[in-house]
Amino acid sequence: METKKKVAFYTLGCKLNFSETSTIARNFKDEGFDRVDFEDVADIYVINTCSVTDNADKQFKHVVRKALKLNEKAFVAAVGCYAQLKPEELAAVDGVDLVLGATEKFNITQYLNDLSKNDFGEVHSCEISEADFYVGSYSIGDRTRAFLKVQDGCDYKCTYCTIPLARGISRSDTIENVLQNAKEISQRNIKEIVLTGVNIGDYGKGEFGNKKHEHTFLELVQALDEVKGIERLRISSIEPNLLKNETIEFVSKSRTFVPHFHIPLQSGSNDILKAMKRRYMRELYTERVAKIREVMPHACIGVDVIVGFPGETDEHFLETYNFLNEMDISYLHVFTYSERDNTEAVDIPNPVAKNVRSKRSKMLRGLSVKKRRAFYESQLGTTRTVLFESDNKEGYIHGFTENYVKVKTPWNPELVNTLHEIELTTIDEDGSVRMNFVEKVAVV
Repeated sequence: METKKKVAFYTLGCKLNFSETSTIARNFKDEGFDRVDFEDVADIYVINTCSVTDNADKQFKHVVRKALKLNEKAFVAAVGCYAQLKPEELAAVDGVDLVLGATEKFNITQYLNDLSKNDFGEVHSCEISEADFYVGSYSIGDRTRAFLKVQDGCDYKCTYCTIPLARGISRSDTIENVLQNAKEISQRNIKEIVLTGVNIGDYGKGEFGNKKHEHTFLELVQALDEVKGIERLRISSIEPNLLKNETIEFVSKSRTFVPHFHIPLQSGSNDILKAMKRRYMRELYTERVAKIREVMPHACIGVDVIVGFPGETDEHFLETYNFLNEMDISYLHVFTYSERDNTEAVDIPNPVAKNVRSKRSKMLRGLSVKKRRAFYESQLGTTRTVLFESDNKEGYIHGFTENYVKVKTPWNPELVNTLHEIELTTIDEDGSVRMNFVEKVAVV
């Protein structure tokens, strides 16, 4: 009997990439392959690449070397954003056999011939204008949480960003398909679904393969709230101009949507926001945060911010720092600006010196620690619901409350993937929060 070929996957980048890797992996399974861990010997290694991080090419080369160390004869394929933007570059990396762009990645099994190594990576990538159809996907990363893709691509023209070049125009899954995927996930006893996409607030656009759309993000959220068997729904990241007050109101009264928002700001200076071609000014951001605080005082609010954008003076940076310092937010994701080919920002004068970028990044990371600590302190003494995860970390099990406070308690395998009502008591030296059970019986 012929033994099954083994395939392993490595994902760089965002939650959306993770959901797409899972879909590609299921396609391999349907074709009769066995999936193994990336640390194991496999016949094929598939690397889902990312173009956002500064060291995308370095990371990629490192992962390729890791795969070939495990099996020097393995067939190595690169897919994803970096594969779309710089296919020739990836194909030239020693040991890479196949590079697939944005439209081809979901058909990877059709490009596999006899799996013999190529002298030079074979490239199949489309013009990005051809990436106009939608492929739905979801990932099941662990037993407690799944990432459900609802939208892909972006029509925004932010001057620093390559994502529209890597993923194409904004397009959405049909509402029926999203609900079907959500039902499938709930049947696997997964308690939490995180909605992902490139620009999920734009949901509905391209639902029918054109610009026509019937549904809005709010309608999607309302429909998902009705799906039986899902305990928690979390919105991953949503643009401030697309996070409408009606959505905030709905989440505050929702059965399943949790009080946690992640809203990219990118800069607290209107001058820089204009140079970035963002679609709002800081005043709108202030309004959104105020609205969330009004209806959900206990909500967790995360913020993306970019430091060192070309032309960002010390004054601009201090505007951002002070704006964030004064605002009632819970944590920051700080990105250091890095030059990207084929973006407008590359031609903006007065680039910021690398050492200044890194100093500013450090200052905002310090502010994030302070903000998270203050948010956690504000939650002590409150009663929340925690969903426990599956890892045993140094004798402790961790989990997140609905409003994204990380808690820990001594390891107990029976707690994995269960929800419990707890009281938050003290902050541990590692920054997570200790707790007491309010009830010993699981909520579900």
